Order: sequence, then C-alpha cells, then structure tokens
Amino acid sequence: MATGVGGAQKRRAGSGTGRLPTMKDVADHLGVSRQLVSLVMRGVPGPSEESRERILAAADELGYRPNASARLLRQNRTRLIGALFWMRNPFQVRVIERLFIRAAERGFGLVLGPATSDRPTDVVVAELMEERVEALVAFNPDPTSRVLADARELVPVVWLGEWVDELDVDNVHVDEIEGLRLAVEHLVELGHRDIVYVGGRGGTVGHVRAEAYRSAMAAVGLTERAEVLESDFSEEDGATAARHILGRSHRPTAVVCCGDQCAAGVLAVFARANVNVPGEISVVGFDDSYVASLSYHQLTSVHQDVEATVEATLSSVLDRLEGHDRPRRVSATPTRLVVRESTGRARTGP
Repeated sequence: MATGVGGAQKRRAGSGTGRLPTMKDVADHLGVSRQLVSLVMRGVPGPSEESRERILAAADELGYRPNASARLLRQNRTRLIGALFWMRNPFQVRVIERLFIRAAERGFGLVLGPATSDRPTDVVVAELMEERVEALVAFNPDPTSRVLADARELVPVVWLGEWVDELDVDNVHVDEIEGLRLAVEHLVELGHRDIVYVGGRGGTVGHVRAEAYRSAMAAVGLTERAEVLESDFSEEDGATAARHILGRSHRPTAVVCCGDQCAAGVLAVFARANVNVPGEISVVGFDDSYVASLSYHQLTSVHQDVEATVEATLSSVLDRLEGHDRPRRVSATPTRLVVRESTGRARTGP
C-alpha cells in the first residue's frame, strides 16, 4: 500500500518496471498538475512555498531526478564532449579518467568512444556524433577517416598524442624531444654508450619518438652508435625485440623503449633468460604509467604529465565552444625522467 509523503515506507514510481520516475508520477502522487511540478523543478517563480516543499519532498520520496539531457536538448545544447581513446593504453585511460572529473567541474559530460582494431576511427566518431557531442578529443585517430573529416566541419576537435599539421584542429602532445634527451643523457651519465631504441612503428608518434632518440644520441656524440629496433608499442612487440637482443653476440648495455608496455615485454623476456636488469642491461620506458611503478618492474621512465594534458585539452575545447576566434593551438606538455631500479652503471667487458 502506498504511503503519503514522509511515510515510513517509500514507494518508488515505476518500481519493478525498469523505468525511472517522471514529473507525471510526482504530479499523480500529490494530485496536482504536471505543469505545477514542472515550474517547481525548474525553479520558476509562481508556486507557493508550501507547494514547492510538498513537490520537492514527493520527488525525493519517489526517487525522481530531473532529465538533464532533455533539458539541454530543449536548449539546443548537450554540453557533452566525445573522447576517442585506446583502452589498452594506460596513459590514455588515465587522461580520460581525469578529463571526466575536470570536465564535470566545468559543467560538461564525457561520452566515451573506445577504439580497437574492430572499432576504427570511422565507427567511433560516428557513434560519438550520434550522441550530439559539442566537441571531440581524439587520441591518435586515423588521419584518413572520412567521418572524422566530416566531424571537423561541425565541431571543434583536439587531436591528442601525435604531432599533426592539420590547420583546423588544436593539437596536444608530449614533448618527445625533451623526454628522449633526458633518457639518453641519464644513461650516458651512467657510462652507457651502446644504447638501443626499441620503437619506431605505431603511427606518427612512433616515428617522432624514434627521431627524438636519434637526435638525443647525436647531441651526446653517439650518432654512429644510434640503432632503432623496429617495434610497435605492445608488450609482445617489446618481447620480440628483447629476444632479438638476446640472440646477439654483442649486446647493448641499455635499451630505451617507445612506451612502458613495450618495456614490460622487454623486462619479462630478460627475466626469463636470467639477464640481470640493470646489472647487464639497463631499461628505460616512456609514459611513466602505473606499469612503470609496479613493484616487480620499478622501471625508469619518461613521465608524461596527465594533468597538463587534461588542462591543455579542456582549455582548447572550452575556448572553441565559447566562440573565441584564435589561431590553431599546439601544446607540447612537459616531461621529466623518473629514475627507478631498472637503470644502473654500464657493465664493463663484453
């Protein structure tokens, strides 16, 4: 049996039907008009204080919550930002986690668009646009995507991760040049000269990081010793590169990896082969994700600044949505090297 407002037992409208309570349910519960309930819920002047108190109490009892989406649609706004990212990338996931919080502080919601090999850029962007997002932020999308090109005509786009020259999108990326310089200089200070880089594949960002490594090696007079073992960013790619290194008669004393996941694969293969890290070979990662700080990795890694990435991204989005007419913004977020147990003095001898 239903009880009155303030009764000991609360009745939830729609309970067991799989639907949420509506303003009509509140109105029917009190025997008032839906229009009166609407005025109260929207905070419009007119209803008496007694009516406001009764309606708000009934709404709380029934579990009614205003439909923000419907309200925003009536205003021709959704205040939603679409986010394309790769779920297997720890750094990207962390950025999205923080972007959720920071966007909410500014009154915006985030619509997630996870990309996979089975969900390419065209599919993800199409789904996000169907949600009527007001802007897009995208980690390393497919630059040839027709759907993305169409979206760029309709909403502001911030391209994350890779360096891009597209004039109609803002670009936020890490300062790879500084990051790889710090990694190489750290190893050189430890006496390393045979420093191999594992990476170079995986879109523009893979190529850019490999070139940053070559530049860093040239800056310390090691141009002739620079070597890139072609690899993508995954653990298996790192493992393949590590097996190649182990098969050599002359091994490098240090390995710099394109990402922490790649470095994790390198560490795992070295451990299975009883190669001491860092006694025999030092290993450096890139991202400083949670993978690097795991107790069984303790990986020295180039730190990408999550908060700086989020702030630059959100600032670009809100500037565009507020109608600021300004030149394209390119933001290179700062890096620093976090030194852990995977790097040490270079070995002597073969």
